[in-house]
Amino acid sequence: MDAPLAAWPWDNLGMFKYVLYGPLVGKALYSWVYEDKRIEYWCLHILIISVLRGLIHILWNSFSNMLFLNRARQINQRGVDFKQIDNEWNWDNFILLQAAIASMGYYIFPCSESLPRWNTKGFIALQILHVAVSEPLYYVLHRHFHRNKYLFIHYHSLHHSSPVPQIPTAGHATLLEHIVLSAIVAIPILGSSIIGYGSISLIYGYILMFDFLRCLGHCNVEIIPHRWFETFPFLRYLLYTPTYHSLHHTEKDSNFCLFMPLFDALGNTLNSKSWEDHKKITSASGENVRVPDFVFLAHVVDVTASMHPPFVFRSLASLPYSPKLFMLPFWPLAFSAMFALWAWSKTFLISFYWLRGRLHQTWAVPRYGFQYFLPFAQTGINKQIEDAILRADRLGVKVLSLAALNKNESLNGGGTLFVDKHPNLKVRVVHGNTCTAAVILNELPKDVKEVFLTGATSKLGRAIALYLCRKRVRVLKDSRKFRKKHL
Repeated sequence: MDAPLAAWPWDNLGMFKYVLYGPLVGKALYSWVYEDKRIEYWCLHILIISVLRGLIHILWNSFSNMLFLNRARQINQRGVDFKQIDNEWNWDNFILLQAAIASMGYYIFPCSESLPRWNTKGFIALQILHVAVSEPLYYVLHRHFHRNKYLFIHYHSLHHSSPVPQIPTAGHATLLEHIVLSAIVAIPILGSSIIGYGSISLIYGYILMFDFLRCLGHCNVEIIPHRWFETFPFLRYLLYTPTYHSLHHTEKDSNFCLFMPLFDALGNTLNSKSWEDHKKITSASGENVRVPDFVFLAHVVDVTASMHPPFVFRSLASLPYSPKLFMLPFWPLAFSAMFALWAWSKTFLISFYWLRGRLHQTWAVPRYGFQYFLPFAQTGINKQIEDAILRADRLGVKVLSLAALNKNESLNGGGTLFVDKHPNLKVRVVHGNTCTAAVILNELPKDVKEVFLTGATSKLGRAIALYLCRKRVRVLKDSRKFRKKHL
């Protein structure tokens, strides 16, 4: 049985949890027609903020997974597996929770109709309240969640269960933790409003900036130059970095701050490697990036499939054969991107992952399935595949596998075109059939003298037979296809 306030009350609703936004939409529409518009505006503001918060997380997640742009500054070189994606599937629960709290808060503190659009004094008061109250309060509570065994096991361990910090990891926590976090977020907003300095822009600005900084800390890409801290040394205590926060996930008894490492310094919980690791990552410029052992050269199947890479929608990447209705408005954008990729014509990196302790990567040729059957496009496609092979060879990749139509027999003879053209390649160019043949051959005893092959004649069976013959192994073959052809 779960601990109290550990599970979310709408866990069993699945995707239907978004129906809970319905009362806000209904109230806004009803008030717009029949009542005072101040209520409509309040409900509308909550809905707009919720959408913007989700958009901030989605855009940050897209950026952090654009490995063709930021691979050199990845903090944790491990890839994100589908198990982590499944665990973090409901990362946006906190947005729904805080929308519900805000809607109830209106009836407790009905002051939105008197709030101006801007108040400079409010922003000053908000910063004072954030630094003096929210930051130290979060530090104390966060540290307590770690030091108290019961709280960590039943509540906070869920947040640390993700092996690689990602943007959705920021929202992946228990109900109790987000109730506490909601109270911390509310202190500067309510405090500024109670003393008469509140404003609409203050609410928007603080909530969106709060989410922006949360995403910054959980981003697996270091984007803050170390030169900033060398030029302005005290800045390192005012703004945390992705590297700084990643150390909290790998070494859990340090770096507890919300956004300001100053409180870790005051509490003597500052990780000694924080600045050293940050400088090492930002100054390396890709020099220390590990070369993958294996590269899988894929291609986009169709326009809909182009919306499934991890840097577009991470959740859709784990459901490659499940087109969703809400993707329809994005189809024209994806169609335009198809022509942009065709014009750009550069192989780019989609993702990388770990398998049995070895680093693997996926590269993509910017070509769609139907383009492989256009006669005038074949030369260009082969040129891109050749460039990818030569690039992998220069990097020191051990094996490059041609996927799907990239190994089409009529296109390049299953890759033999490139191997014959560049006989001194160090990288092994393979595809599914050759890999399968290698696995089968590797399973045969080394002292085997005779092999009996069954099944229809195929490229796979032919490759195995020819290889065994070269090794002086007697091959007997029973092919139904051969029988039908000659009887």
